[in-house]
Parts: sequence; C-alpha cells; structure tokens
Amino acid sequence: MKIVRTSLLAVSTALILASCGSSVAPLISTPIENIDTLPLKTTSLTEAQYKTWGASDLLADTIPGMSVDKAYAELLSKRKGQKVIVAVIDSGIDIEHEDLKNVIWVNKGEIAGNGIDDDKNGYIDDVHGWNFLGDVVAENMEYVRYIKKLGPKFEGKTEASVSAADRADFILYQKAKAEYEKEYQEALGAKAQYEQILAQVKPSHAAISKKLGKENYTKNELAAIQNPTSEEQQHIGVLTQMLNFGDAVPEVIKQLSEGIEYFGGRLDTHFNLEKDFRTVLGDNPDDINDKFYGNGDVDGPDAKKVDARHGTHVAGIIAAERNNGIGMNGVANNAEIMVVRAVPDGDEYDKDIALAIRYAVDNGAKVINTSFGKYYSPHPEWVWDAIKYASDKDVLIVNAAGNEGYNLDTIQVYPNDQKGTGAEMGNTFITIGALNYKYGSEMVADFSNYGKSNVDVFAPGVKIWSTTPLNTYEFLQGTSMAAPAVSGVAAMIRSYYPGLSAQQVKQILMDSGLSSKTPVVLGGDASNTDNFTNISKSGKMVNLYNALIMADKMSK
Repeated sequence: MKIVRTSLLAVSTALILASCGSSVAPLISTPIENIDTLPLKTTSLTEAQYKTWGASDLLADTIPGMSVDKAYAELLSKRKGQKVIVAVIDSGIDIEHEDLKNVIWVNKGEIAGNGIDDDKNGYIDDVHGWNFLGDVVAENMEYVRYIKKLGPKFEGKTEASVSAADRADFILYQKAKAEYEKEYQEALGAKAQYEQILAQVKPSHAAISKKLGKENYTKNELAAIQNPTSEEQQHIGVLTQMLNFGDAVPEVIKQLSEGIEYFGGRLDTHFNLEKDFRTVLGDNPDDINDKFYGNGDVDGPDAKKVDARHGTHVAGIIAAERNNGIGMNGVANNAEIMVVRAVPDGDEYDKDIALAIRYAVDNGAKVINTSFGKYYSPHPEWVWDAIKYASDKDVLIVNAAGNEGYNLDTIQVYPNDQKGTGAEMGNTFITIGALNYKYGSEMVADFSNYGKSNVDVFAPGVKIWSTTPLNTYEFLQGTSMAAPAVSGVAAMIRSYYPGLSAQQVKQILMDSGLSSKTPVVLGGDASNTDNFTNISKSGKMVNLYNALIMADKMSK
C-alpha cells in the first residue's frame, strides 16, 4: 500500500536547552518523527520479538512499539527517578510472583495481620491495597442484574401497560432482555460448536499420532502418509484443517478445551438468573455510603490464583522488575503497584469501582489503571464523581477502551468521563485503544474500540507477553494490555518529572506520540477503514522516548 509522508510532532525538533538555574541536565535529543516514510515490515516477528515488541522502536524495527528500550538506553542511563505508586484496579494480583514481589506497594502505616486499622483509613490490614470483592470471583453481566431486579415488576407487560413514570425502566428492561437472549444463545452455540469440533479432533489426533509415532506433526507429514485408509483420510482432512488454527494439533486441542470452559463458565455465571453472587460479601451495592467491606486479601480467594490472572498480567506490563534476569521487563522502573481488587469474572459493580478509585487516590496513587468496562451502568454518577475526585487530587486515570471493535462516539461505555461526545468531566482521564504489531493497514487491533472523541490515544495490545500467577508468563491481548503500557509511560513521566501535573502528563502522552495518515482497518472489517489520525482524539500512538523529551521541555 502507498504510505503518505507527514510531519508528526508538536514537539520542536530543536535541541532542548536547560533553563537558567536548573540543577538537572537537559535531554539533548531529537524526537522521533516522519514515520510515514518508513517501509513496511515484510518478515515475521521472531519469538523474542513477540515477547518484547511493545518496547520496540518503530524507526529501528518497523514494529509500532513505544521505544521503551531506546528511551532507557539513550535518555535515562544516567538519571534516577523517584518512586511512583500505580494503583491497578483489577481482578487481583499475585503479589508473590517472582517478577512482581519487589515492586508491590507496602502501606507503611499498617501492621500486617494484627486485625487493627493502624493507619485509621477505615480498611483493616490493607498492607498492599484492598479487596472490595472479598471472596467473590464470578458475577453476572450488568444487563442480567437488570433483568433480575426489574423482571418481577415488568415481566409480561407491554410498554402501553406501564405508567409514564416507569417507562424508562421498562425500556431498559426490554433492552437488557434482548441483550441477554442474544449473548446467551451465542455462548450456547459457541460451546456446542467447540464441543463438536473437539469430538472430531481428539480421536483423529489419537489415531494419527499412533501411526506417526509422535504428538506433533506438520501438514506436509500428514500429506506424506502412504496409502491411507478411508478412515485415515478423514482423520488427515480434519487435522490438516486444524493446523490452520495453530502450529500443532495439541495446541489446538488446548484452545478448544479452553473455549469450552470459557463459554461454559459464561453460561453458569455471567448469564445465571438464579444465583446472587454478592451474598457472600454481605454488602448492598446500591448503598454508596456503606464503604468498608471486603478484606485485605488482594490476590483473591482462589488458592491457584486463577482469578488474579488478568490483574497479574496488567501489573507486569506496568512494572515487572527490570533487568533481574528472569521473566520480562515492565515499562516503568520506579513504579510501586498498589493492588485494588474490584473486577470479578463478569461485570463490575459501580459502587466497587467508585470506592476503589477513591481508595487509590486517598492512599497515594499518582496513576490508576482501569482495564475493564461495560455498556450498562445503574449508578454512573458514583464513578463520575470518583473520576472528578481523582482529577481534583492530581491523579491520572488510564482506561482501556474496550474490545468489541465499536466506535465509542456512537455507544456509551463505562467507566468514562464523557456522556456521549460531550465535555469531559475531569481533565486527568485518558482512554487507550490497542495497536497490533503489524505496522501498516493492520496496525490497529481488530478487536479495539476507537473514536475521535472518546478514545484518546493508542498503544500496544496484541499478543503481549507478561506475568501470570504462580511465576508463569503468558501472551494475552486486549485494550486491557494497551492501558497498562500507557500507565507505565505515565509512571515514568511522574517519576522523572514529579513537578508536572496529571493534566500535563495526559497532554504529553497525547501530544508526543507518533502519528500516521495511513488508512487502517477498523473492527477487523476490511470495508471499514479510516486514517489513523481520525480514530482517536490525538491521532497518535504513545511513545516513551518522545514523551520524556516533551516532559523535559515542559518541566523547564
């Protein structure tokens, strides 16, 4: 495809000079720009590149990373920053992970395990943060909770039969029912389809593995089988097709099994109309004044820490210990992770999120990562008030845009700091879309939400290698992975330039990024394209190298 040349940065390309009386030497560097002149990468990434592509430099590697390694090598080798607390509001974090245990925030005002609220903040033994979910792991989707709440009042009624005062609730109930029926049937169908495929693949794999004497084989090896019987021909056909979805059949079997488990879990929990999952917590989610519930067990109740997988992955992207010879490197080298567990397997409660944001702010977080979201919200005003509170207290919230391929300017998502495309309610809330590792027309992740008004900037979010519970590491993807990449950059700015406000940090993240006028595919639909500059407010992708240069200039 044709690549159009453009000038990128609002940052001056002139060298940055030290201001009079400054005790810190300036960064003598030129920002990265003119990426539209770069050739497209034609070779596949290596395994090592997949694991680190988010830190790559677009100029040197033709991979749309954030120039993290370049920033450390060229800008920070002789500089030291100060510690910055980053709160991760998520599903919980394995705080004993080998690559995270040394970067977990410790509440110095609290004595562990004594059952006393030593620091008088209302939360007993909140040594590493707080768990607003207690022992809750699974939850309904919000629209299912609407059905359970409004069903007794509206079931069997028509819009004409309800009072004018109840009409808005009735319309919401009808919308929730339609959403439930659609999503339930899709999950039911997907589970059945995966089960049907697995029922074919397993016996075929067993038969051919026995014939070839090995578990892993290629399409060429399947095609080379001499004089196959009619039954073997069927097996070969099934397995050849499966190798289109993975490098090895055992890998595909694992994916199918995980898919069955995932959709089965959704049917049992997300769409469960009978069970009240919050009962064990003993909290009323409609009473915002009851604030002190949950416990200090921030990795959650599961001994295998499966429920902490998402949060652990997010934490590693931000701040996994750098250069310790194990695992992977987080973006930020001076971050401490405050763990705030408030996101179950299902939709989060507005009350938990609002109180989680306030807890993080009140206990010293300078950056808050929110890698979650939903499209129904009974108490959005509580979260909006918490977002305003964070803004007033000079705290940046870095928020994931969502993974449905939607234009968020046409649909309301929560949490957010806007109603529709209206004015922002705070000036320190930034929403992040996800980039793919393929520079060019496929640069935007096919799942990523976007929007000229409601998404601010993009960052790496496809096939991201990071920490998972019990000292493991995995590739995961989503805007959930793009947001913590930006949280890491924000933490770096706040660490090395602590005099800058959260509002200034947000502006730096947006203004210093790399931009491109190349058309990109949106929502995985090849017929839906737009220039990259048109799908977010900034039209840019976050870049640590440029952000530090701009921060240095702004701090003078």
